[in-house]
Amino acid sequence: MSTEAAPNGRRWWDADAGWSTADADAAGTVLVIDSWLVDEGRVRGLDRHAERFGSACDRFSGRGAERTDRFMRAVADSLPARGRWFPRVELVETRSRTRLRMWLRPAPPRTATVRLWTATEPDRRRLPAVKGADLDHLASLRAAAATAGADEALLASTEGHVVEGASTSIVWWRGDTLCGPPPGPGLLPGITRALLGELARTTGHRLVTEQATAADLAGLPVWTLNALHGIRPVTEGLGRFQDTDAEAAERWQSRLAALAVPAGASLIPVVNP
Repeated sequence: MSTEAAPNGRRWWDADAGWSTADADAAGTVLVIDSWLVDEGRVRGLDRHAERFGSACDRFSGRGAERTDRFMRAVADSLPARGRWFPRVELVETRSRTRLRMWLRPAPPRTATVRLWTATEPDRRRLPAVKGADLDHLASLRAAAATAGADEALLASTEGHVVEGASTSIVWWRGDTLCGPPPGPGLLPGITRALLGELARTTGHRLVTEQATAADLAGLPVWTLNALHGIRPVTEGLGRFQDTDAEAAERWQSRLAALAVPAGASLIPVVNP
């Protein structure tokens, strides 16, 4: 693991030549991204992020699992051992070929709650299950949410069912049952949502998937989930919020944080050619 890294540094990776900073900011079309939190050299779910990124890359660059696996192992070994970082890995289409790139970014401060703004039109992403495929569209939704005084944009289906946020998964509690939208091609497979679900199941909670409108959730505690912020109760825009919801969320956040382990290539499963 690297102990030093340049803030905001972008680097290309090549299977033969390794890392290069030459033209690292060159124009290209970002096809796939993934990102996770590195806090004092510790990460959670890095193997799952690598698997999600690799599967998405295969859609655009053929069966390149071994190349992506080697790239992710190189990324894992280069993560800083000090500080808080939010690295982003990218598959980029350039004029000559698709290339792999890492963007090492300082992590923004974590926020403990979130205000939601509902997009004024139904979800129109092209590939919702591929992180990065609709990057510009989702960025515009987050900008609209910020203009409206919110933190995150809520996406709904054409039938009005809650899907997810522009950069978050959405879950809600019905008593002791953890609920969320059903998986499928219209939903990004959220890593933090999966980890929370496993924690809930091992502590005796029931997990349920269901289609729900905003009206269906009016009296329920609702959380957003992502790798950067972890768990954040929704205070405005969906569900209902009470101080006890924030206390419960922080308890679950502590359990989630306890899953973090030292970063390194050994976390990435080896893919055989």
